[in-house]
Amino acid sequence: MKATSDPFVRREMLAPAAPPITEAGAVKWMRENLFSSPLNVILTVLGIGAVVYLVSHIAPWMLRGVWNAGSLSECRQIIEARYGEGVTGACWALIRERWPQYLFGFYPSELYWRPVLAFVLMLVAIAPVLFDALPRKMLWFALVYPALGFWLLWGGSVWVPVMALAGFGVGYVAAKVVQPLAGTILASIAAVLAPVLWWLFAAGPVAAALESLIPIALQEVRSREFGGFILAFTIGFTGIAFSLPLGVLLALGRQSDMFIVNKLSVGFIEFIRGVPLITLLFTASLLLNYFLPPGTDFDIILRVIIMVVLFAAAYIAEVVRGGLAALPRGQYEAADALGLDYFKAQRLIIMPQALKISIPGIVSTFIGLFKDTTLVVFVGLLDPLKGITDAVRASTDWKGVYWEPYIFVGAIFFIICFSMSRYSMYLENKLKTDHR
Repeated sequence: MKATSDPFVRREMLAPAAPPITEAGAVKWMRENLFSSPLNVILTVLGIGAVVYLVSHIAPWMLRGVWNAGSLSECRQIIEARYGEGVTGACWALIRERWPQYLFGFYPSELYWRPVLAFVLMLVAIAPVLFDALPRKMLWFALVYPALGFWLLWGGSVWVPVMALAGFGVGYVAAKVVQPLAGTILASIAAVLAPVLWWLFAAGPVAAALESLIPIALQEVRSREFGGFILAFTIGFTGIAFSLPLGVLLALGRQSDMFIVNKLSVGFIEFIRGVPLITLLFTASLLLNYFLPPGTDFDIILRVIIMVVLFAAAYIAEVVRGGLAALPRGQYEAADALGLDYFKAQRLIIMPQALKISIPGIVSTFIGLFKDTTLVVFVGLLDPLKGITDAVRASTDWKGVYWEPYIFVGAIFFIICFSMSRYSMYLENKLKTDHR
């Protein structure tokens, strides 16, 4: 009898076997990231020890904190009554009692709704700029928000910010009229010169005339009443919004073949980068009025914002110039081959790629700019870190409080700066088009 063997054919798939415990989950991550080599093992142990030491000493002090008290001495009495004599803890009651001062400074309490509304509308204005999934029609609000935000914060006649905003429309109309007659360069000059002339000579009288016909105004708030985070947000986010386009123009000017434009851009950038920000702030506070006509009342916050914008723009110009230098020459040649003029080539081909490369440097500059808003304390403005803290500790009830206000202010700064950093990473991943 002939022996035969029929081939065995499996009719169903085997269930996948579980990976080894060292090749999956948290164990794999720890082995690869924390214990991959003897040096990493030592550093991991030292790091864990440092974290445990800090947490064991700081966490009890924070958790023993008191939230309901009227003074520092009352805080200490409550802590000693709970945990024993000689035990210390945080006095969070200071934050509970004075948080409006940290947020709004000395802004009139009955008008708190105005900075709150301005902040909410700011989020609405920047949302379509940050996230392209939102309707593009929302961008019009981002264009008019600076005037609206100014009116809400400072008050006064609504026609003053409206006429300031109208200056940009005047510049646009001037450019459109001049371009067919004299070319792009003169049209660009007209786009800058016409708004300046409008703001210097026409905006004030027109605003006064409209105010006499249609009086629409809010209660005025002086700049000396600003303080805390409302001041930091006003200076920081205004500086961010205006320094980016100015920095891009300076970067393009530095690479320009036109001698005057190139040398002016280089001189401005190198001068600003070679001078500390605090020097510019002192210039804005003390010296700028000497160059203005007698009797001119130039708002101190506006002066500080101008100096902050110029300072940040110089650094952003160098960051953007690095992005332009990173582009291969073929991109410029491709734009020439397509017959694009300079402005179309920059808008459609060169600048989008350069800005994408420059995102990390730009956001780092913005984060530094926002943190540098605390320097305004040296020109008499009440920043949230030192100005408001010193004002609060001047009270006999809270004299002696030290760490609590700095932790509170530092936590808010961290949240804002960390959010900008995470958005930067999101934007980089979203715009990544290579296949590395």
